[in-house]
Amino acid sequence: MQDSQFLDNNYQAFLLMDDGSVGRSGGEAAFQAQLEYYISNQKTGIWGSGSIEIPVLCMLIAGEASTLERLDLSLRCCTPWMLLHGSGGITDFICDVLKDLQSLTASTMSPEGEGLRLEQRNRVKEWLKKHLPLEKEVEKLTERILSIYQNQDLITIYSSEQEGPDDFDTLLLKALVRASKRKSSDASEHTEELKLAVAWNRVDIAKTELFSSDIQWRYEDLEGPMTDALVNNKPQFVRLFTENGLNILDYLTYERLENLYRSLPDSSLAYTLLQCHLLERLSITSSPRADTDGTNAVKNPDSLLTESSLANELTLFEVSQVLQDITGDVCQPFYYSLLELDHGISTRRAMKLMNKLLQGQCEYRPRRCRSPWVSLFIWALLQNRHQMAIYFWEMAGESVLSALSGCRILRELSRMEGETEMKLSMKELAERFENLAHDVFSECYQSRESRSFKLLIMKSSVWGGATCLQMAIAADARLFFSHDGVQSLLSQIWWGDMERKTEIWKLVLTFFIPPLVYTDLISFREPEEEMNTETGSFGKDHESLDGGEMVQFLGEMANMEEGYQEHTRLTSTPKASSSYKWPFLVSRWRRFWFAPVTSFLGNVLMYFLFLVVFAYILLVDFRRPPPDGPSPMELLLYFWVFTLVCEELRQTFVLGNTTVLQSMRFYIQDVWNKCDLTAIAFFILGMSCRMFHVTYEFGRAMLCLDYMVFTLRLIHIFAVHKQLGPKIIIVGKMMKDIFFFLFFLGVWLLAYGVANQALLYSYDPRPHWVLRRVFYRPYLYIFGQIPLQDIDATKLGDVQCTDNATAIEMGEEPCMNLYVNWLVIVLLVVYLLVTNILLLNLLIAMFSYTFSKVQENSDIYWKFQRFNLIAEYHSRPSLAPPFILLSHLNLLIKRHIRKVPSMKVQHFELTLNSLAANQLHTWEAIQKENLLVTQSKKQKDCDSERLKRTSTKVDNVLKHVTDLRDHDRRLRQVESELEYCCRALNWLVDSMSQSNLIKAEQPPPKLQDYLPSP
Repeated sequence: MQDSQFLDNNYQAFLLMDDGSVGRSGGEAAFQAQLEYYISNQKTGIWGSGSIEIPVLCMLIAGEASTLERLDLSLRCCTPWMLLHGSGGITDFICDVLKDLQSLTASTMSPEGEGLRLEQRNRVKEWLKKHLPLEKEVEKLTERILSIYQNQDLITIYSSEQEGPDDFDTLLLKALVRASKRKSSDASEHTEELKLAVAWNRVDIAKTELFSSDIQWRYEDLEGPMTDALVNNKPQFVRLFTENGLNILDYLTYERLENLYRSLPDSSLAYTLLQCHLLERLSITSSPRADTDGTNAVKNPDSLLTESSLANELTLFEVSQVLQDITGDVCQPFYYSLLELDHGISTRRAMKLMNKLLQGQCEYRPRRCRSPWVSLFIWALLQNRHQMAIYFWEMAGESVLSALSGCRILRELSRMEGETEMKLSMKELAERFENLAHDVFSECYQSRESRSFKLLIMKSSVWGGATCLQMAIAADARLFFSHDGVQSLLSQIWWGDMERKTEIWKLVLTFFIPPLVYTDLISFREPEEEMNTETGSFGKDHESLDGGEMVQFLGEMANMEEGYQEHTRLTSTPKASSSYKWPFLVSRWRRFWFAPVTSFLGNVLMYFLFLVVFAYILLVDFRRPPPDGPSPMELLLYFWVFTLVCEELRQTFVLGNTTVLQSMRFYIQDVWNKCDLTAIAFFILGMSCRMFHVTYEFGRAMLCLDYMVFTLRLIHIFAVHKQLGPKIIIVGKMMKDIFFFLFFLGVWLLAYGVANQALLYSYDPRPHWVLRRVFYRPYLYIFGQIPLQDIDATKLGDVQCTDNATAIEMGEEPCMNLYVNWLVIVLLVVYLLVTNILLLNLLIAMFSYTFSKVQENSDIYWKFQRFNLIAEYHSRPSLAPPFILLSHLNLLIKRHIRKVPSMKVQHFELTLNSLAANQLHTWEAIQKENLLVTQSKKQKDCDSERLKRTSTKVDNVLKHVTDLRDHDRRLRQVESELEYCCRALNWLVDSMSQSNLIKAEQPPPKLQDYLPSP
């Protein structure tokens, strides 16, 4: 077909349009120009939330005469163009014509006269006749070229011979800046250039061209580009703006923070979670129950699903709900105080109050964000933006807790994420934040041990009252818990006021002979000495810090009386600073019995005694149902189990400030708590059944099984041991491998058992014999117990059997089927080959892999689980069951009647006032800066950074060489012009010397007379 056109395969998409004309090409030029103009007026960002218009620049390479129409129409719409001179075609023609017209205008005395226009028209016609002699519409082309010349300020000519290789991007940027100034006369050149640099993500151009000169940037100039840098994930520009005068406190208001959340991509997981909570809140307003509370229905949420403006309804309340779903009950709800909501309020009630608040003025939105860097850090984490989140973490305070919180948020998001690539990316970033928390705390621990301990247990007002230890547990930060500093704090809490090097035999002896506590058998630490030691070294500690004026400021605060008192409260132990001064007899008694290690020792000893009593009852003293039994020893066992139930109830409902459902959910998440519930349930069931003659044997069987469950509970007790603890973890991992092995074994066992039973016995309806021959006997074959007389016909002796179906149903032994006995032997061989060789070796290989994998990190796993055990026995009463009821009564009187707060809580949760907390956070920030400086030095010394710096230097050298070439070209041009001038002057001199008009008294000068002698 002659009129057909081939589509260019270099494009990914095509937009086809029809202007109604037939047989005429180029009808799309006007539409294309209008489309480009429309795109250039759109804003960047999600839903057009950015402040930068989409940059549009057309480039002309070669081309034909028909391209002039499109070029003219686009220039009339203020669309900038770049012409690549030297590419040939119409491009070189336009460049030469524009250059000629510019020179003509420059040489004319009156650039606005009619003569100039006529001269320009004639000059263009000459160019057309010379270069485009076949074109018929000369007048039309002339008008288009003159129209193009009128908009030449939107045209940039690039020549690879004249410009350096690094100048291309700069020319593009300046071309777009000129177009922006053409659209808006109020636009500042530097501001528009900065916006375009942000749109192109060219931070190098911004640093070298915009922020290295004497340009004074105002806050209003950086506000819009900062928003675009945040929305479009350009952390280098965020860092650049922050370092060059943008105050984040003035920038980030709660209204702008909401706009940032509204700009989330609709394909992200965070956007989906926010929309779910938004629809839930909007559904409250449309429900009949909401109308009775005085709230008006806003809209039907079903209709909102089809509106793109649904994202504009997002508020900080939805953000708070998402964060609460992610962090759980470790933190109090975010932004509740800002939204005037109580922390203990129900979700439905909070939604109603939020809807009522949104109907008003929403006075919270213009306020400054309380913790701007932390808020931006959370915003970046929800989008899994690596570099942005790390930069915000560097700028935010409470570095250790912030890193652990980031680890928690990312790992929880990775569980919700469905895409594998995004899931792996979140896990990688979570691991990096865990490493950062570990490294920063390592710096703090090396600098000051006592302060690093307070850093772990201090409650944070920014993160909803959470502590580092609580967040590390929630984030499953096992590497962080393996740090020596964390383990040192746990050991200190574990031993209480006793010395850590106390031998176990001393504790056991003192446990059975309590008066020994008043002797020197056990050494105790003196908190007064520790307080004096830390107070005396306060000034020395500040002298060891790095930080310039900040350190000097803290040193001045230390000399102030109020600052000294605050420091004393900071460095003193909670018990020494706030507890009553007990007499020696009471103090020594409390310091021994209130230590978690003493509680653990008492529980272990009494638990062994409990198992002995339980075993004695089952083996010796288990009597018949009433009135013969139960015996007094069995009644003691019942009372003992009752005290265990009371302790489990206390652990479930008394600890913490959570609701009943939350407490039950937390309790049931622990594997060993499930074991306790199973043991108690079995015991109650067995105890109830053994009281009746009908169910006596069943109840006794249940109690026997229950004894096994209680005995297995010893594994958890010995998890605290340094050698046994890691091995217990390895055993737990191997249990998962056993389940996979049992699955394959069960499949093969069922296949062989059914086939073997059907081949040997044609008819045997007895269920218990069928199950025994299908499952039990093949299982014993694995261990070598193979009765050949039941399989091989040659080994079959004189056996009384029958083939009568009625007799078989009456209980007689059926005869074996000897028809395919050879097949039974073959199946046995194959079965033993698969089970004894294939499956057992597979199980051994799985065990070996699990052991080698876990053994490397078994110490880390053990240290992580050690915290749970220490926290459990730290919260337990001093007395062990069955005497624990006395402790329960004591706690009931002290906590609920006398309202005496617990001092043991301060071992894991420490509340500091503002001055002490600021001092601790400043010290932590200094240690973080030291770590970042160290890491930066290591990164600069690595080979990749050296290669990068070398590459930069080579690029600079190449740029200078290009400049030298440009200077050489200009010098050659100047030499050519000078040579022309010299020849012209020589010609004039020769002409005048040969003429009779002037009679010279002297001969003309010669060049040789003025040249220096060699």
